[in-house]
Amino acid sequence: MNEAPVGVFDSGVGGLSVLREIHGLLPNESLLYVADCGHIPYGEKSPEFIRQRCAVMADFFQRQGAKALVLACNTATVAGVAQLRQSYPDWPIVGMEPAVKPAAAATRSGVVGVLATTGTLQSAKFAALLDRFASDVRVITQPCPGLVELIETGDLLSDELRTLLRGYVEPLVAAGCDTIILGCTHYPFLKPLLSQMLPSSIILIDTGAAVARQLKRLLSERSLLAAGPARQTQFWTSASPEHMQNILPLLWNKSGSVQSFGL
Repeated sequence: MNEAPVGVFDSGVGGLSVLREIHGLLPNESLLYVADCGHIPYGEKSPEFIRQRCAVMADFFQRQGAKALVLACNTATVAGVAQLRQSYPDWPIVGMEPAVKPAAAATRSGVVGVLATTGTLQSAKFAALLDRFASDVRVITQPCPGLVELIETGDLLSDELRTLLRGYVEPLVAAGCDTIILGCTHYPFLKPLLSQMLPSSIILIDTGAAVARQLKRLLSERSLLAAGPARQTQFWTSASPEHMQNILPLLWNKSGSVQSFGL
């Protein structure tokens, strides 16, 4: 059981940012990754639809013998993680949530910005996070339509992307934000571009490393940590395998073969 793989999924390739953190912290773990690119973006879909996709993913990873599941998607976590934990009470399941608590602790100006999808920002779970951890700070939320779609094409540098991103971050800077939460797993891939746009004093926070640490803790508690060596990471996508295969070197830093996910 210890050498069984860990299943990770996202609405697209954004979760590769989380997969990189997991691989870096737990290099002995064999990893399976599904990019549900055929249904992207989750952020614009109904909670019912997202829960349905989460159930499909969980069933697939169960059949693959995965010993744990990671929802490398804020929107999927908001909509579906509670139902999955109810359906699989004995399965270690790790979700994502915007890093409101560390951002509230890090800010010096008392103003925190959040870049996220519409679905995440409109959720009751996000509102509860603000109530719990951000009562003493001002939080400015910025929905970012269009960013996910551009990153999905492998675009991290184009003029179109720069213009779109600048339009989202400039109001946050003008409002005095000194800490910005990257509230979507796609957005860490924009850190190099954001570092060019933003004053060096602004702190960028994402939750990929925290998810990897939580996975390690859950596996350790259950004595499920692998001794290694890890098998080659397996990839699936519900859109074009060729397209994902082409951008893997950019976002995963390695090449790999991608299979079609027809569910």
